[in-house]
Amino acid sequence: MYRKNAWKKYDKIQFQQVMDFADDYKKFLSFGKTERLIAKESVELLKAKGFKSLDEVKSLKNGDKVYSINKNKNICAFIIGEKELEEGLRILGAHIDSPRLDLKEHPFYEKEEFALADTHYYGGVKKYQWVTIPLALHGVICKEDGTIVNVNIGEDPSDPIVGITDLLIHLSKDQMEKKLADAITGENLDVTVGNIPLEGEEKNAVKLNILKLLKEKYNVEEEDFLSAEIEVVPAGEARDYGLDRSMIAGYGHDDRSCAYSSLLALLDTDKVGYTACCCLVDKEEIGSVGATGAQSLFFENTIAKVANLLGKASPLYIARKTLENSYMLSSDVSAAVDPLYLSVSDKKNAAFFANGLVINKYTGSRGKSGSNDANPEFYAWVRNVLDTNSICWQNAELGKVDQGGGGTIAYILGNYNMNVIDAGIPVLNMHAPMEVISKADLFEAYKGYVAFLKA
Repeated sequence: MYRKNAWKKYDKIQFQQVMDFADDYKKFLSFGKTERLIAKESVELLKAKGFKSLDEVKSLKNGDKVYSINKNKNICAFIIGEKELEEGLRILGAHIDSPRLDLKEHPFYEKEEFALADTHYYGGVKKYQWVTIPLALHGVICKEDGTIVNVNIGEDPSDPIVGITDLLIHLSKDQMEKKLADAITGENLDVTVGNIPLEGEEKNAVKLNILKLLKEKYNVEEEDFLSAEIEVVPAGEARDYGLDRSMIAGYGHDDRSCAYSSLLALLDTDKVGYTACCCLVDKEEIGSVGATGAQSLFFENTIAKVANLLGKASPLYIARKTLENSYMLSSDVSAAVDPLYLSVSDKKNAAFFANGLVINKYTGSRGKSGSNDANPEFYAWVRNVLDTNSICWQNAELGKVDQGGGGTIAYILGNYNMNVIDAGIPVLNMHAPMEVISKADLFEAYKGYVAFLKA
């Protein structure tokens, strides 16, 4: 169902299914403000559907459901299929990190009787979008004795929030004359955390009071923030957007909308021919690097472990052969046409809200730099799967050729010589603290992913 408005095909029952699916997703997104929280919630959903940790099983057979989690930020889950593992997997791959601000290792300082927290932005952000909005703190503080302290400040209605100040319009003459990219600098994205001095202290009294409050709440010292991972993210829940409630506004749709719909597709799939897999990775927004990013050997090693538990000889060789024969949808979001900014899009090759799952044959920038550029034979196979299952879908590029661009994890998995294509959900306000998606696109993506896993 290429280029069809999905809302037009739903009857009353289907319409309610779309709305119910969106309501569950909003809860998932509201809770999952960090990759750690998404991983935690994903594990709970997997366990509820009978998935077991790979570390708990001694052998595998057709129909078994297992998962493996890597450093609390990266998950692979599998349903073992009827066919031999080395015939290939059906993989849905998404990332669960999102642009944000991170507290530096020495975050707290005092200036003009304000306590502030020093930050370093993560991923591609428009810095001016992060000032004067309610912000929350999420993450972990790891103490030398091995204690892990979970931090969550700003989400409960009784919690305080934090934020970043900006100049009042009356004194902004010089600031307003700067380029938009230069108006707010990275070093000025510091979070205001307090203004009350600690009684009896003269120097850094406000900062010391904040440290005292943190000591009382979390039993941590200032030096414990050296081994902490505290993310500054927009406070508040995901909400219905639009008077008709057709859309969802929230933080982190990129790429948690695709991660959720991919995970739910696996959870709602039972018997499969080819082993089905959902792989959720970290660090995509900074190049998919590190132990929990798509470039990590975790995925390959996990498949080797699956091969070993299936009784395969030479499991690492089987893992490589499996990857080479696999089909993958890189489930990552795409840029939606914005009616206020039509000039950046080629409308013939652009994604529109409510037109369903978006296929990006290639991403990258300008001359397809950093792109996967899927084979047309595989593209045709994917088209057939979607059309056979009456999935609304569309094709897109990420804007006009010389306008900019971006990438996904597709090219990394393509390095294994597997067939990979990007297939995701169109987003407005991508990388902003408040992104917007269509409920219809979310549901069509989910159905498309289910069809792919069963193909």
